[in-house]
Amino acid sequence: MDEAGARQSGALEVLWSTGFEHVSPVRSFGSFRGQRSFQGSWWFATTGEHVGFESWAERDVVMLLDFDPDVVAVSSQPFWLSWAGRPGARRHVPDFFARLADGSAMVIDVRPDELVGADDAEVFAATQRACAAVGWGYRRAGVVDAVLAANVRWLSGFRHRRCESAPAGGELVRRVAAGPVTVADLAGGAGDRLAVLPVLYHLLWRGVLAADLAAAPLSGRTVVRAGRAA
Repeated sequence: MDEAGARQSGALEVLWSTGFEHVSPVRSFGSFRGQRSFQGSWWFATTGEHVGFESWAERDVVMLLDFDPDVVAVSSQPFWLSWAGRPGARRHVPDFFARLADGSAMVIDVRPDELVGADDAEVFAATQRACAAVGWGYRRAGVVDAVLAANVRWLSGFRHRRCESAPAGGELVRRVAAGPVTVADLAGGAGDRLAVLPVLYHLLWRGVLAADLAAAPLSGRTVVRAGRAA
């Protein structure tokens, strides 16, 4: 469907310029008794909209897309892709469509490595070829590293702008500009820790401050440095 909710169909070479990052899902998220996967919606702080997911793996991927400063918008289940295959016609709905800050696009499927069978590999390869034909990027994401996922999940709790404080944020940025400093020293030297820490985590989420979030669980010993958005 397009941004107005009207269903469209045609060659991808014709429809590629559609704002797929703003479309509604083309199919509903199934729910049934005994279902093993977890469904839900992620509040995408970058746009203020909700993005659906159908598993914990998808939730972590859309969370990291929200955390990525190069991603400006994301939609889930954005379109049906059909192609001739053996036997007969094949079709597939990618999991996510992401619009990047430079105007380019990335299509993402989420499937853990151990669950990718021969049929899945064929579908993903066909999707990648279709994306390449119109200049889109494509990737198949698996399970996100556990430490990185846990750290970004923690920071996501402070992603709302209500956690921003100009005076505290400015002081944190000034202290980091002098050189890398630990979370404990940074928070302790910028005022009341209980008031400063939410601001610190918010700035880490936004990329104003940065840390190695894949190395170890976030703690007072984590080293913070100036980020890309500083």
